[in-house]
Amino acid sequence: MRFAVIMAGGSGERFWPLSRKLRPKQLLRLTDPTVTMLEEAVNRIAPLLGRENVFIATSAHLATPIRQAAIVAPENVLAEPDKRNTLGCLAWVASTILARYGETGRHATLSILTADHKIDDPDQFRDDHSLAITIAEETNSLVTLGIKPTRPDTGFGYIEFGDEIDHKTARVTMFREKPDFSTAQTFLEKGNFLWNSGMFCWKVSTFCDELSQVDPASAALVLSMAEALGRAHEEHAATLFRQLPDISIDYALLEKSSEVFCIRASFPWDDVGSFDSLLRTMPVDEFGNVTIGNVVAKDCQGCVLYNDSDDRVLTAVGMRDTILVQTADAVMTAKISDAQRVKEIVQLLSTTTYL
Repeated sequence: MRFAVIMAGGSGERFWPLSRKLRPKQLLRLTDPTVTMLEEAVNRIAPLLGRENVFIATSAHLATPIRQAAIVAPENVLAEPDKRNTLGCLAWVASTILARYGETGRHATLSILTADHKIDDPDQFRDDHSLAITIAEETNSLVTLGIKPTRPDTGFGYIEFGDEIDHKTARVTMFREKPDFSTAQTFLEKGNFLWNSGMFCWKVSTFCDELSQVDPASAALVLSMAEALGRAHEEHAATLFRQLPDISIDYALLEKSSEVFCIRASFPWDDVGSFDSLLRTMPVDEFGNVTIGNVVAKDCQGCVLYNDSDDRVLTAVGMRDTILVQTADAVMTAKISDAQRVKEIVQLLSTTTYL
């Protein structure tokens, strides 16, 4: 039994005003003009595992719009009861699989993906995930997919690997947090570091067993939630869920486990985390601009010009390295170098209707 799980609960604050509470970035077209990022993620993995075996894990308030999008069967959209980071997300997924499939579910293998990546060469993507599934099943280990760095990027976490099993697989030595530029340059020069893609693979039994070694309380909650869900006691399961620590799966499990392997992925990959990433993931004109929607620009270079309004034109003259975004009810502008800071605007607007 093999399943894919696409984590799609993020709010995408760095893509405001395109991204809103009920239309986060995974429901936007940020890497393909014809389909949303979530549709892309499902379409990539479905040929390997079957669309009926693809689950989408999301927050409660997004469950309805995602079900309405009809990307997967409604029962395959799993709504987490509250915000508990990626540990909570994957604990809830494991509990649901155990509740639905019992002992068979315990031996199921999960391929864990995200909905905010730009990934080219889907055939190679599926080949690498097939290998990750095989390693997870044969070694009863936690497997992560790492990306060979192409630049000293300070926006990604890194994986340090050691003993090599073969030309694609190695044992993980350590996970490193987002570094400063000098440290990132050192990682690049050493050659035994990969970007942490946030994609994983493991058996449900391995997840439960490894979690019990490093955090027995959380592991016990997974089993208790599974029992409650199996009895259709959703409210009790939600109460148990809220006892989980609000922490990433990296901190909670991967950094503490001694049974972690990495696959050196071969497919082109980029994280679509903020507007500046569109300069890498979308077509650019002869002046290096990304222009989407009804846009008229003159003498602009290196800009992201995004018009999401149906009845207004977005115009720009003489702009350099600038983000200009227009929607029906908001305008946002920032320097390309400040793309990460767009979320600060969201925090300032937290008590308004513009979210």
